[in-house]
Amino acid sequence: MLIATEALAKHYGAITALDDCTFAVQQGEILGLLGPNGAGKTTLLRLLLGYLKPTAGRAAIDGLDCYRQSVEVHRRLTYLPGEARFSRRLTGRETLEFLAALRRESSLARALEIAERLRLDLSRRVGEMSTGMRQKLGLAAALAPDVPLLVLDEPTENLDPTVRGDVLALVREARTAGRTVLFSSHVLSEVEQTCDRVILLKEGRLVESIRVADVLRQHRIRARLTGPLQPAPPELSAGLQITQQSAQEVEIITPGELTSLLGWLAEQPLAELQIEPVGLRTVYARLHEQEPAA
Repeated sequence: MLIATEALAKHYGAITALDDCTFAVQQGEILGLLGPNGAGKTTLLRLLLGYLKPTAGRAAIDGLDCYRQSVEVHRRLTYLPGEARFSRRLTGRETLEFLAALRRESSLARALEIAERLRLDLSRRVGEMSTGMRQKLGLAAALAPDVPLLVLDEPTENLDPTVRGDVLALVREARTAGRTVLFSSHVLSEVEQTCDRVILLKEGRLVESIRVADVLRQHRIRARLTGPLQPAPPELSAGLQITQQSAQEVEIITPGELTSLLGWLAEQPLAELQIEPVGLRTVYARLHEQEPAA
């Protein structure tokens, strides 16, 4: 495990920012970090980076204590904050040259290659760049070092859809190269496209750990009936969640393959049938007690 936490907690007096957080991340895995504002995501990242001292518990990266051995930990990771800041007087290229010179794990050639891929004009001074251009600059700097762990906080923020796709491709390429990625985002569709697994935080506590592939296999079926729904056969009923909304309406959550289930549904008194993938949007909404957006 490249990342491991055990009962990790951070309290500010009577305020609990993070509590009893235990999880692990394998080498070569992309882990999504989800949760609403105030859920504890930023606190968790700062604890992993060694910027904060835990109130209780422990966080380790590559077997090193994140707080007590933070210098060694930082040699093993690169971090893109939610809002990266650079000297406004330097050009984009000068910024990448400066940052590449700060650590031996970095590569100016790699940073320039990423900047070109993201279609970033490096001749412009940072002070003249748009928010999206500065985000591209931060990505070029963060993805260039040859380290085992990438910590990316909202990496696609302020980017247009085409460039967002390029960033997600770069993240997947990092995994192919054997690197581990911690990916914090509010864009659930991007997390579905990119992450192997997600952990969800709510009010400072880790409330769910989910494999994305398992969620994407699930489907939600909404049916309007002209008569009573007959019980599902035993070979189909395992894992089904059937909720009778009213005498005429039923909702079914299925854990995977639909083929055999559709045969049973075809025998039911159906007036209307709607099938949709469950996805992270539904799971997120359920865990945070709100209806998913239409």
